[in-house]
Amino acid sequence: MTTTIGLIRHGSTLWNKEGRIQGRTDNPLDEEGLLQAAELAERLSSEKWELVYSSDMIRARQTAEVIAARLGLTVAGLLPGIREMDGGLLEGTTEQERVKRWGQEWKTLELGLETNDSGRLRGCRAIEEVAALHPGRRVLVVSHGAILRSTLGGLVPGLDLSRLLKNTSLTRIVKDGETWTCELYNCVKHQGESAG
Repeated sequence: MTTTIGLIRHGSTLWNKEGRIQGRTDNPLDEEGLLQAAELAERLSSEKWELVYSSDMIRARQTAEVIAARLGLTVAGLLPGIREMDGGLLEGTTEQERVKRWGQEWKTLELGLETNDSGRLRGCRAIEEVAALHPGRRVLVVSHGAILRSTLGGLVPGLDLSRLLKNTSLTRIVKDGETWTCELYNCVKHQGESAG
């Protein structure tokens, strides 16, 4: 029996456009983000999905609500375990502001960021719990770029994660027994771009 999880990064926000690190800052979708969510919802309506979960942050919840409404579902639950990774002192800053404040080597400094190991552990735990609750089902989970990449690194070791996840991208993973595989990564064909 296989369980399919569709991992979705939320739609765009103003801070995405400004290149600001969001982390745990609870920003809503902007107008384009709502449109992206609607485009993805339309695409997903031609597929078979049974449940929708979301991070408990507003940008993910708004994306999930648009999708669930189009699919005739309600959001089954909010998952704190897949909220975005904590950006520490970097939250709200652009690259230019980071360089001005901490210098070119800011990435080497201890600035209060959540570690990849921490994100991977909690993200994997949350997805495994969803899979255990709904064996054999097809479940959508709306979350965030950094936590999804960390989680995918834990569930599907060896997966090429070099491409950053785009807003409202769909990544589809399948659990068969104890093994996860990735069928689709970072796909935004609903935005008129080629599948990735």
